Amino acid sequence: MNTILDIEIGSVIEKAETFCAEEGIEIKLVYKLSNKALEIISERSRELPTLYYVSVEMLRKRVENGCFILQKEGQIYGHIFVHEHQVKGHFVYERSSLWVDNKYRNCNLGLLLMARMTELFSDTFLISIAQTPKVHHYNELLGMTHVTLSKMSVVLVEELEKLGKLRDELNFRYYVNACFESEIRQLK
Repeated sequence: MNTILDIEIGSVIEKAETFCAEEGIEIKLVYKLSNKALEIISERSRELPTLYYVSVEMLRKRVENGCFILQKEGQIYGHIFVHEHQVKGHFVYERSSLWVDNKYRNCNLGLLLMARMTELFSDTFLISIAQTPKVHHYNELLGMTHVTLSKMSVVLVEELEKLGKLRDELNFRYYVNACFESEIRQLK
């Protein structure tokens, strides 16, 4: 990545972390959440058109891979999960269910959550399938690369289709981390 861009993104993330500290918001990596918390997140995904519906059972599996939450006084104000897929013996992790409470939007907390998750999975295959231009921009700031289906191996495209993750490239974009990009055509 560009050194100036690295400094700028680092500064934005640092400011988001400072904001959390000043507001008493904890940024926590968790591998388990209460049934009540999972139910709230599941219902949130049903109500918001920007999120795909995720059942409590699906969330329970995803949290085992690691979930970053923004928590204050026992209430969750933001979260991001990863969904594990297996593609021909390789584990591929998909960032999913990014959400920040309206009260804390425009404070770069979504970017902060994405950055933490991207860093956690930097040594493995990480993909982001996103529709929102703001998420595309964040992915690019975090050093992820936009890849078209034509740049992916046929096997990966077939697996995405089987998993129901093959999306219309006019509305959705696929972003991968450096580890994944280096092998995206060879994944067999």
